[in-house]
Amino acid sequence: MTTARGSGPCRIVGMETHDVRFPTSRELDGSDAMNPDPDYSAAYVVLRTDDGYAGHGFAFTIGRGNDVQTGAIAALEPYVVGRDAEDLGALYKELVHDSQLRWLGPEKGVMHMAISAVVNALWDLKARRAGRPLWLLLAEMSPEEIVGLVDFRYLSDAMTPDEALQILKNGEKGKRERIEHLEKVGYPAYTTSPGWLGYDDDKLRRLCREALDQGFGQIKLKVGADLADDLRRLAVAREVCGSDYPIAVDANQRWDVAEAIAWVTALKPFTPHWVEEPTSPDDVLGHAAIAEGIRPVPVATGEHVQNRVVFKQLLQAGAISYLQIDATRVGGVNENLAILLLAARFGVPVCPHAGGVGLCELVRHLSMFDYVAVTGTMENRVIEYVDHLHEHFTDPVVIENGRYRAPSAPGFSSELRAESIAAHTYPGGDVWRNA
Repeated sequence: MTTARGSGPCRIVGMETHDVRFPTSRELDGSDAMNPDPDYSAAYVVLRTDDGYAGHGFAFTIGRGNDVQTGAIAALEPYVVGRDAEDLGALYKELVHDSQLRWLGPEKGVMHMAISAVVNALWDLKARRAGRPLWLLLAEMSPEEIVGLVDFRYLSDAMTPDEALQILKNGEKGKRERIEHLEKVGYPAYTTSPGWLGYDDDKLRRLCREALDQGFGQIKLKVGADLADDLRRLAVAREVCGSDYPIAVDANQRWDVAEAIAWVTALKPFTPHWVEEPTSPDDVLGHAAIAEGIRPVPVATGEHVQNRVVFKQLLQAGAISYLQIDATRVGGVNENLAILLLAARFGVPVCPHAGGVGLCELVRHLSMFDYVAVTGTMENRVIEYVDHLHEHFTDPVVIENGRYRAPSAPGFSSELRAESIAAHTYPGGDVWRNA
């Protein structure tokens, strides 16, 4: 990757999209109670500029419908081509405020995820031109610049621009030391690799041992399909990992409220570190009722929360103990900055969702910015890690002793290798034609 700096404005002159799918269902990688046969996929976009740079972004899906998501991204071409690639605050707000695009959401669903892919590609482009990894580019911005990137509409009852500015000004102290610390020791990770529902007990036992050997301080198991199976699998994991080791569980939206309370109550002897997505991601009051009903087991959610407004309400209702941002679900970097600031305002730790296609690559930048410039702490915070598909990226994650190393290459780490795009393009790529 180039490390040369682009200076001044640059114009977007081209945009291309690709429907890229990986056949992960063949080995049941990614299988859970709601998604038994996912094919991890990327609706992928490349933005090209008149000074020779390219920015890469994508929306993550699990197979069918990736063509619809790719088409939604392509529909944004008239809004983007011809624009100044550096004007990220204004362009983001124009996309999410456009009256006809909003009618398709507003600010949720396929079109909002398309906006996320384009906005993330713009940030990848900006970081490449600046010769910085995205986390460092954001960390070196002033508090005023960061606040200017956030859309505070619908948020001011929970956090005003002045309050957000103060959070960021408080984060200025010790920022340089935290950058050095992060570059030296990395950021703590946990792994979901042992936990897929499609794995048998022997594979679960082996992968738990591997997680311990690799230095991970936490694992996560999928639950929710069958209570007897969940109790047996948790017993296996506890046998391998020990009684005090953090084991989170993830229901992937499987339950109604009363069912969630009863199911998690049955799992309490295994002391879940948190229960993730116990019910519909849109049900704020349901999450609050579950949180009350299963105490002291904490509730975590976020990977399918559609926008900053729902996150605001979850925080206001005291419905979650861990907030799980996703790098491609909401409207890209700008909206995730708002969510990070909201979490800091309410004192709730952010433990991002990752895995999938490239989600680990992207979200590490956001957590590292959060540590360096927002909260100043890694305490009680971890980034999810799943050992799938990293080899297809030009700047893949590196895990050492259960921690994410800080990326140093310019950009958002979102570029797929050209040969991977060609082989996995659906339906004409070799991987699919030869299936």
